[in-house]
Amino acid sequence: MKVGVFDSGLGGLTIVRAITDIFKGADIYYVADTAYAPYGQKTTNQILERSKQITDFLIENHDIDVLVVACNTATSASIMYLREVEKTLMVVGTEPGIKPAIETTKTSKIGVLATTATLNGDKYQVLVDKLSKQKEVTLFEQACPGLVEQIENGDVLHEKTKSMLSSWLEPMRENSVDTIVLGCTHYPLVSDVIQEVMGYEVKLIETGSAIAKRLKSLSCENGHVNEGNLNISILHTGSINTNMIDMIFENSKQNEKIIIRKCEI
Repeated sequence: MKVGVFDSGLGGLTIVRAITDIFKGADIYYVADTAYAPYGQKTTNQILERSKQITDFLIENHDIDVLVVACNTATSASIMYLREVEKTLMVVGTEPGIKPAIETTKTSKIGVLATTATLNGDKYQVLVDKLSKQKEVTLFEQACPGLVEQIENGDVLHEKTKSMLSSWLEPMRENSVDTIVLGCTHYPLVSDVIQEVMGYEVKLIETGSAIAKRLKSLSCENGHVNEGNLNISILHTGSINTNMIDMIFENSKQNEKIIIRKCEI
């Protein structure tokens, strides 16, 4: 099985890491599109066009069987188009975990941290409208401009990062939010900082495990035998912080073979 995965940077590797916990017998080609990061501050058309270019690259150069759009923003902008055009390709998208948050919350007060593009996207709005009918909840939505860049630079524990999160989380803290949706694949990398800033135990909802399970199920339905080695190629279009890669895969359950190289897309 050949699996293509992409995100604007290294954040989508949190999904790849979740995939490695349960998925075997595959070559994973991950594109960290750092030359065009961050996606969250670009227009829908710009993100769609870039998603098309990366998908074409993965098909033409690596003959992928499955595509995982490991980015909430890119999923919102391109998933419908990719599924319509690439009919022979299994396509798995990413969306904020509003549903598990609604099922989890005790106070009915839910925080949502995401990019501006995700929060303003039609896909997110439709999801919220649909799920909010199941249970009356109050959403505290917060765009986090600049947070992806902090994480990509490896400044996870930097005082600036803590200050940014403290400002954004203050309304949630004051209103006793008990569940926070991490609506960007980068944000699980600052989970410890979020818990520290909140000052009390909150449930953080990320979607990596759910996506990994969906990938495994979909692949097995299409004949994949979940056995054997797992090889990971990390392809980056711009500069990357390899220390972040080490941090993401630290204490991984498998001994993956990881190759890192730059590519032109």
